[in-house]
Amino acid sequence: MPSPSLEVKISVYGHSSANPESVANLFGGRYLESADGSEDVAIFVLNPNTGVDEITIANWSALDDYQTPRIIVVTNLENGEGDFDDAVLLANRLFDQVITPYLVLHDDAGVPCALISLETQEIIDYSSSPEKILPSDPEHKTLVSEFVEEYASHLAVMGDGAFAAGLLFPAIPLWIEKNIGVKIVAQYLSEINR
Repeated sequence: MPSPSLEVKISVYGHSSANPESVANLFGGRYLESADGSEDVAIFVLNPNTGVDEITIANWSALDDYQTPRIIVVTNLENGEGDFDDAVLLANRLFDQVITPYLVLHDDAGVPCALISLETQEIIDYSSSPEKILPSDPEHKTLVSEFVEEYASHLAVMGDGAFAAGLLFPAIPLWIEKNIGVKIVAQYLSEINR
């Protein structure tokens, strides 16, 4: 998938265990080991099974000075004990307060298979290709109701354009091989105007 705009400079940061080079290739960005503020938007790639290294934390902090828009993608969801929620807790503790516009749903074997939108409460089912958008069951709505309220509260406080302004930091689950989260990340990147 090419970069949303040829003019938008996308930098990707993260420990090698999170596969930042694959993310950079997918979104037309460049994988960097240290932040220099030359990007229009940065993607921070986290692996919930290995945590966050000091270099990634330093790169996040370095971009604070530039108010660079940043998005967090959580990879390796299918491997190990760590999950999306673990990565979000780490990001909240080590970076800034992040928002989670989507939560992960798992199949009977515990493997991520769908995302539920906290804005629409629709489910994006990735068990087939192309993915399908389905209405959520009342059971799903009950399970995510507190998260929906929290997400709506963050959006109301920050307002439209907060991501592009570098004020709101979304965390998105990403499993490239299953296409989970790919279009969502691309949509956020398309909000960046030079």
